[in-house]
Amino acid sequence: MHRIIDMAKKKDSIKEPRTPLSKERVFLTAVQIADEGGLTAVTMRKIAKKLGVEAMSLYHHAANKDEILDGMVNVIFSEIDFASSETSWKTKMRKHAVSAREMLMRHTWALSLIDSWTRPGSTMLKHGESVIESLREAGFSIEHSTHILFTIDSYIYGFVLQGQNLPFDSPEELAELATTLQRIPDDEYPYTTEMIVDWAQDPGFSFANEFEFGLDLILDGFERIRDTV
Repeated sequence: MHRIIDMAKKKDSIKEPRTPLSKERVFLTAVQIADEGGLTAVTMRKIAKKLGVEAMSLYHHAANKDEILDGMVNVIFSEIDFASSETSWKTKMRKHAVSAREMLMRHTWALSLIDSWTRPGSTMLKHGESVIESLREAGFSIEHSTHILFTIDSYIYGFVLQGQNLPFDSPEELAELATTLQRIPDDEYPYTTEMIVDWAQDPGFSFANEFEFGLDLILDGFERIRDTV
């Protein structure tokens, strides 16, 4: 009986091997903290606590918070699907834009960081290179490729920013908002009223679908430019 108890105690004392600390784990953990509490929540102390290590041990993998932020940007850009297997430039651009928007909606803190970031990492650079390469190989000039890159990025970022500030998050909140807007005098604003009523009565309305509608217009416009050059 004593032998069994001793064996049980010995078994309890054996600790599971700890997963080695690495840059990747540090950066992924920082992204998780930002997703939960925003960018200001990311500190060396909180990262260390979440990883179960001392804060000083993080400095073996990241020199300072700026390097942490660099790593976070690389992590989130690696989530964007560029659809490199597609042959059509429009399909590539479309899938890239949709994937980039989805990434930014998952990481609501990222937009302000990316907009002001001046130290692009390898993942961000490869992402930009792939976009430009696809456009150049499709027959666009470097000038038009630049226009397309900036136009699509601006559209993505603007749409995400608008989505983050919408006064509704669910179909129920949308219906409540539409009911409030319907109080607008329809004799003074007939077309606005018509739009609101139609919008409120559409059970399939999705703000995300509006993104793809506008994106297709942009891509169609650039295709016409290419074909006339």
